[in-house]
This record gives sequence, structure tokens and C-alpha cells, in this order.
Amino acid sequence: MNFKNKKAAMEMSVGTIVTIVLLMAVLVLGLVLIQRIFSSSTNAVDNVDSQIQNEITKLFQDEGGTLVVYPSSRELTLKIKDSTPKGFAFAVKNDGVESKTFSYIVYSEDVSKCGSSFSKQKADSLLLGASGSFTLGPNSDTVSNRDIVKFILNENVPPCTMIYRLKICEGNTCTPESQNVYKNNNPSIYVTVK
Repeated sequence: MNFKNKKAAMEMSVGTIVTIVLLMAVLVLGLVLIQRIFSSSTNAVDNVDSQIQNEITKLFQDEGGTLVVYPSSRELTLKIKDSTPKGFAFAVKNDGVESKTFSYIVYSEDVSKCGSSFSKQKADSLLLGASGSFTLGPNSDTVSNRDIVKFILNENVPPCTMIYRLKICEGNTCTPESQNVYKNNNPSIYVTVK
């Protein structure tokens, strides 16, 4: 009887050791997989960032203007259920021979397609990064440090199309009423919420 118990105990400890080794192998493989997923997602974000920067640089070269908006169609489609804020990027070029300070503002211009209960103030409250200022040296641009304006949607936003205005001004302040617009740079941005 003793021999059978020892044999059974030996078989059980060998089984336990094999199980522990297999579990450790699965754990190590899982950690490697998670590390690869996180590193590839970081690389994907960096890749998208460099693609946007390259596209903005290309638009400056093609159009030769002082303002580039990306996407160049100036049309955005946003989904209420998206948890990540989305928006548009823009870059400004100082084509002068002196350093200048610029400011910008993004504001709602037309929300009439969104129903009578949705106001311009509510549309403006969706903006993240709606205003700011920066200084540019002569013949330099903000491509590598472009500004990004994002929209934070909530369940109170109706599905509709809104028109926003991006205004670039010379100087430290820029308001919807400002007359110091830099080179007529005040394009419309069309935002469709679905």
C-alpha cells in the first residue's frame, strides 16, 4: 500500500509541476503579446501623426498659401457614440520678413440645421482648443507644431450639420468680430454629427 501511495503522490507532483510550467509559459506568451500590441499602437499613432504633418507640408507646397486646414475638404463627420474626440488640424505660415504674433478662434456660425433648441452657445461648448495664440519668425510655419481643434460630443447633440468658422488674426486677440484677419484666413469648417 505504501508503494502505491508514493507512486500516486509522485504522479501528482509531476502533474502539478507540468501544470505550473505550462501556466508560466502561457503567462510569458501573454505578456509578450500585450507588449507587442501596445508598442504597435504607439507606432500607429506616431505614424498617423507624421502622415498628417507630411500632408500639411504638401498642402503648403501645393497651394502656396498662408493657412492649411487638414482635412483639406474642411468637412468632418463625427459619431455621437465615439468615445475619442475627433477634429481638424491647421497650420499657419508667416510669409513676412518680421516675427509676428498670431491668434485664432473657432466659433459656430450656423446651427440652423440642428433644430431650434440647439444654440450657437451649445455648439461652441463642444469645442476643445477653440482659441489660442503663437509667435512665428519670418518665413516660418507651424507645421511641426500645428494646432488641433477637437469636438467633444454628448448625447444632447442632435444629428445635424453645423458650420464653424476658423479665424486667424494678427496680434494677441481674435474674436468673431475682429477685423485684424491675417490674409483673409477665415475658412468655414463643416461638421456633420451622426
